[in-house]
Amino acid sequence: MSRDKKAGDRKAGFGYFLKEGFSGIFVHGFTSFAAVTVIAACLMITGIFSLVAYNIDLQIRKLAGESEIVVYIDDSVERTEAIALGAKIRAIDNIKSASFVTKEQLFEDYLESLGDEAYVMEELREDNPLRDSYQIFMKDPALHRETVEALEKISGIASSSSSQEVSERLIQIRRVTTVISYTLIALLGGVSVFIIANTVKLAMLARREEIAVMKMVGATNHFIRAPFVVEGVVLGMCGALLAFFVQWGVYQRITGELTKGTAILDMIPFATVWKPVLLLMLCAGLVLGVGGSVLTIRKFLKV
Repeated sequence: MSRDKKAGDRKAGFGYFLKEGFSGIFVHGFTSFAAVTVIAACLMITGIFSLVAYNIDLQIRKLAGESEIVVYIDDSVERTEAIALGAKIRAIDNIKSASFVTKEQLFEDYLESLGDEAYVMEELREDNPLRDSYQIFMKDPALHRETVEALEKISGIASSSSSQEVSERLIQIRRVTTVISYTLIALLGGVSVFIIANTVKLAMLARREEIAVMKMVGATNHFIRAPFVVEGVVLGMCGALLAFFVQWGVYQRITGELTKGTAILDMIPFATVWKPVLLLMLCAGLVLGVGGSVLTIRKFLKV
């Protein structure tokens, strides 16, 4: 590329590329509208699944920070032996911490939970039916089942209580939503690139004679390519903005339904994540717009 051609490109300025890019959008108004709509739908669907997966992941992390497992010591085990079992419990790989709780402390906590009705149970204080126990925190809730099985194999432990079923359901849902999210990103991303590519292709076909003349008089590939890249970027960004606002409304509706009555999941408010979501949407729109445009332009310019 000669210096004169580069100087000509710079002289044309960004304003020219913007003008030509927007002109192509309005010339093929219906196709451009369809492209923006399809891109918005693809990004919105992907975004919704990603937010659901994110919420489930937060819920699992929350479970990891709670005392999910309580193991009860057999009545035949002496107090000193029960305390000694702590070393075996903490030796299990997935155990983050294990706190010994005496049956007397458990009884006091139970009475406290009864409030004014505690006097009804006072007669059981001398013949405490509860057992010494350990409250256990795990490192990874995904290993819940394996951890419980390892704990119950320790001699002296009579039984265990935990939120294993809830934890496993959440982990299973997270895996499914993660797979769906990645699949949707690949499939819908491909659809979006295809739509943008065809929109830009129509614009290039309409101007193919003009492009041929421009190449004959020495216009650089950059000079010819830039307006079409601008057109693709504008389509992608418009689709991203539309997807963002629609996703905001849909997410608010979903969280409102889930939190009505007894909440299934503790969904985070959209207001706390709108900035990173908007940034990701705009970046995705930019990538899709540039990708779709460049794929088409390369074929026409044979670069």
